[in-house]
Amino acid sequence: QVHLVESGGGLVQPGGSLRLSCAASGFTFSTYAMNWYRQAPGKERELVATISRTGGSTNYTEAVKGRFTVSRDNAKNLVYLQMNSLKPEDTAVYYCNANGPFYALKENRRDYWGQGTQVTVSS
Repeated sequence: QVHLVESGGGLVQPGGSLRLSCAASGFTFSTYAMNWYRQAPGKERELVATISRTGGSTNYTEAVKGRFTVSRDNAKNLVYLQMNSLKPEDTAVYYCNANGPFYALKENRRDYWGQGTQVTVSS
């Protein structure tokens, strides 16, 4: 059974930092790209950061470039999102997503989701 469990969310002041973690189980972690999404109240879910299965390639939405860093530890089945210089507009529920496996045709790849963790940036 697949599980993605996020942790590390909370309330932080503007300019502060948080590190989100996502623990994966039930699938071959190293064969999946991992993504962080977020959804703010009244808004659609948006892709925030992507990391390739090896960790060699990362991508970020423009709004978080230079402030957020995604990383992974394939030995521990963990993916992280380090968030610095947080702004009120970063307030959202953050979701961990796994997409893969890499060797499958794109239309046959699977998507797994965590339950989300709330991040609130406020003074």
